Amino acid sequence: MESGRTEPSRTELSRREQIYRVAGRLFSERGYHATSMRDLAAELGIQGGSLYAHISGKEELLSEIVQRAARQFDEALFSLRTEDLTPQERLREAMSRHLTVIAENMETATVFFHEWKHLSQEPLAAVITWRDGIEAFYRELIAEGVEAGVYRTGLNIKMAANLVLSSVNWAYTWYRPGGQLSPQDVAASFEQMLLSGLEQPVPARPMQEEN
Repeated sequence: MESGRTEPSRTELSRREQIYRVAGRLFSERGYHATSMRDLAAELGIQGGSLYAHISGKEELLSEIVQRAARQFDEALFSLRTEDLTPQERLREAMSRHLTVIAENMETATVFFHEWKHLSQEPLAAVITWRDGIEAFYRELIAEGVEAGVYRTGLNIKMAANLVLSSVNWAYTWYRPGGQLSPQDVAASFEQMLLSGLEQPVPARPMQEEN
């Protein structure tokens, strides 16, 4: 049964994509509230009213940018649940993939982590639900390590997951693609600094008596 709606033309898709990309850059540089529709139109070289032929308003742009970022993290991370890795490898790989998504999408990541709070009630609730799901995912990874005996018994799993997640999320404020450190390098450094605090201490070897 036909819906009566026509598929958007290739030109329309291209223009919408241009709008999203320019919006992502301006929102990341200036902030959501400091960027006007007139600013967007000027950057795109079109009349302000022409934007409304492609989008309903500025919040639609913010909501779509945030949803796209969430999907990128989901696609990068959740497949790890079925991969044949040790608990330490799985957590290290999660950190690496998380950082890679940020490094490859710095403008989007900046908007996602810094501007999402400006969404209205319904899309804001969706972001909070997504965030809770990601936190649960990292708790799963750490709990797996505790159960396997590679992380400390009695570890506060929620606090440990928040520490790991905060460290990778905050990278959007300081990481610069093209620098000396790749996302994998950063993940390895974080793993060395953070995960050593999670792991079971190696029992000291008894000193041999001198003859």
